[in-house]
Amino acid sequence: MIRYDALDALPVRGALPALDDALEGHGTAVLVAPPGTGKTTLVPLALAGLLGEGPARRVVVAEPRRIAARAAARRMAWLLGEQVGQSIGYTVRGERVVGPRARVEVVTTGVLLQRLQRDQELTGVDVVVLDECHERHLDADTVAAFLRDVREALRPELRLVAASATTDAQGWARLLGGAPVVEAEGVSHPVEVVWAPPARPVRPPHGMRVDPALLVHVASVVRRALAERSGDVLCFLPGVGEIVRVAGQLGDLGGVDVLQVHGRAPAAVQDAVLMPGERRRVVLATSVAESSLTVPGVRVVVDCGLAREPRVDHARGLSALTTVRASQAAGRQRAGRAGREAPGAVYRCWTEAEDVRLPRFPAPEIKVADLTAFALQAACWGDPDASGLALLDPPPGGAMAAAREVLTAVGAVDSAGRATERGVRLARLGLHPRLGRALLDAAPLVGVEAAAEVVALLSEEAPREYGDDLGGALRTVRRGGDAYAGRWRTEVRRLRAVAGEFSDPPALGSRLQVGVGGGSGAGRGEGFSAGLVVALAFPERVARLDGGSYLMVSGTRAEAGDGSALHGVPWIAVAVADRPVGQRHARVRLGAVVGEDVARSAAGSLLHARDEVHWADGDVVARRVERLGAVELAVRPLRDADSSLVREALLEGLRQEGLGLLRWSAEAGVLRQRLAFLRLRLGEPWPDVSDAALLARVDEWLEPELGRARRRADLARIDAGAALDRLLPWAGGEASRLDELAPERIVVPSGSRIRIDYQNPEQPVLAVKLQEMFGLRQSPEVAGVPLLVHLLSPAGRPAAVTADLASFWKDGYKGVRAELRGRYPKHPWPEDPATAEPTRHTNARLRR
Repeated sequence: MIRYDALDALPVRGALPALDDALEGHGTAVLVAPPGTGKTTLVPLALAGLLGEGPARRVVVAEPRRIAARAAARRMAWLLGEQVGQSIGYTVRGERVVGPRARVEVVTTGVLLQRLQRDQELTGVDVVVLDECHERHLDADTVAAFLRDVREALRPELRLVAASATTDAQGWARLLGGAPVVEAEGVSHPVEVVWAPPARPVRPPHGMRVDPALLVHVASVVRRALAERSGDVLCFLPGVGEIVRVAGQLGDLGGVDVLQVHGRAPAAVQDAVLMPGERRRVVLATSVAESSLTVPGVRVVVDCGLAREPRVDHARGLSALTTVRASQAAGRQRAGRAGREAPGAVYRCWTEAEDVRLPRFPAPEIKVADLTAFALQAACWGDPDASGLALLDPPPGGAMAAAREVLTAVGAVDSAGRATERGVRLARLGLHPRLGRALLDAAPLVGVEAAAEVVALLSEEAPREYGDDLGGALRTVRRGGDAYAGRWRTEVRRLRAVAGEFSDPPALGSRLQVGVGGGSGAGRGEGFSAGLVVALAFPERVARLDGGSYLMVSGTRAEAGDGSALHGVPWIAVAVADRPVGQRHARVRLGAVVGEDVARSAAGSLLHARDEVHWADGDVVARRVERLGAVELAVRPLRDADSSLVREALLEGLRQEGLGLLRWSAEAGVLRQRLAFLRLRLGEPWPDVSDAALLARVDEWLEPELGRARRRADLARIDAGAALDRLLPWAGGEASRLDELAPERIVVPSGSRIRIDYQNPEQPVLAVKLQEMFGLRQSPEVAGVPLLVHLLSPAGRPAAVTADLASFWKDGYKGVRAELRGRYPKHPWPEDPATAEPTRHTNARLRR
């Protein structure tokens, strides 16, 4: 019997005529309806014609989460006075409750995506409702794009509704080809905001880590809310671990039931939360309770202000959920839960000043998540680069490139990015392509059952108490009686079936030499099966013990905990890793022991041997290296290294340590300084002899000597001066003027040939005894540049420095004469040096 009283109380009923008109006229519509108005339950019933009005249609409702799909189906069946499986059914991964007369089927977006790939026309479906599209899950965005294609190319009569409480309505309207926007009025109850930040600062979230001090504070705010307000309390936390810890701190609440709601919660607990309780309740929930679910009796929300979003580190090849500050939109959604049935309050565990700095909306998954599965779906749809898909946000190019690399490695796409036959099979497994590849390739080697068990364990994050050793976790889950173990068994049954349906020869074929006889893996145990599956799924994360940490073949380093069964074993395969705060290396969260044979086989595409010749520890090192990615497997000295590789290594040494590795005689050093002076003063054709310029022109001046060298000692025998001579401008004849333009020595008035110091090319220096310069009225020049004359005392010490000799004789000489003539009486100190006779000798010698 239809419960018309409950249906009539749903505010969205008033928007149904406008929604019908929009669908009749355009075929698509965007429905914006506040939480609690009935958009998830009443609208599908009306569209299906189950309320006695309108034609009978078959409606598919897509929800982002399994818990929401089940809850919506149960609620609609209750409104019709039926059991689920009659007019209303649901399908989630591993579970299908749909009767032959079902007119409304609630599915997860992932299930709908699989259905579209198998049957693009969605045969028999009249209307699709995409619920909670504002959450911007990747599957939902993909489904919307595919459905737009279906309407345009195959089934223009297929009706499509994008429904949400808070969304970019105009953006979705454009995406659906100019769809009308229908807004439903909600019954809004006021929600008082109470700012309840911690008394002391807490550390910001990092990875999956949340400061325990924040969780203690959240528990205290829940107690405060219970004392200050009436009604049930709904507390939002980022993940299952945080829910469990807060629940432990609330264990002593008298007369209050503490319930935990998340995707892993048992169905009985989920059902209990969605029904009114006999006692007061505290419901600890993840973001699954933000939308789609109405928790009756809630008058108070406690919001910790955190959420979990997917992130991928392409550089390290690691992807996982990470904890972030919840957006302002999420905060509004959460607060709205307190005002669905009556006035309420939200306690926010942060300051009002922080609130304005929060992001406005959550990041769309397509911008931040691993896109491997999306890229495979797009390839199977016939649009490998997704350029033709109607998406609110285009996929980032770098993430798509990384996804294509993975898909190519597992044989899912060809060189043009088109889906292969194997790729189509992988897309239909309902698994990430990595796990699909592992299931198909491991099944012939260890048996379908063993492969399915490990893949099921990798499909959903296991409880932390299972540990980080996948082999041990497998033994635990087999014995387990908890909700996770129940879901695991259901998934194993599903994977066992699809592995048989889609089985094919492993892509690695005969390359997988892992010592498994008969394809069963008998005698190797669950540890072997676990390691093989992880290595096949994540070949770049196969890792070898290297010092105190593990080096993955991708080049990322990771550490296993001291108490871990993985600690200290030679080889492991890493399934899950994160990077703790302040740590240089990743931390293994889940992995398995493997042998080197499995490592070599699973990551075989990364196995190579090559000659490596480079400069290390001050000399050429030549060796033959066998590598598995970044991991060295075997090394031996190479005595006949290719001369071109040796030459590059020698150049590397010259770049690192400088041209001082060559033999620079005093004459060679002076020649380089003279050339540097001419380059600065006259430019071309005089060569640039800086280190960078000389290294860039090695072919012009250091050959053939460099080509004959094999090690550091050979470099030390190369005469740099003779080699440098090759750079002189011989062709134009300018080289013959070197001694004219930049002479090595100059004749001074005394007749001595004095060396010029070109160390400073800006102004060369002439260091000469003062008496030898008597009679010279102008400073000597080279290439038009006056020399900086260092006038020396008879003892060879600087007495004066000048670039203007005439000025010095006139003004500076008197002071020098007065100071030094008494100290050096045997040397001439004439009153007029500009006209005096220059000399190298003392007065006595002059008299003779």
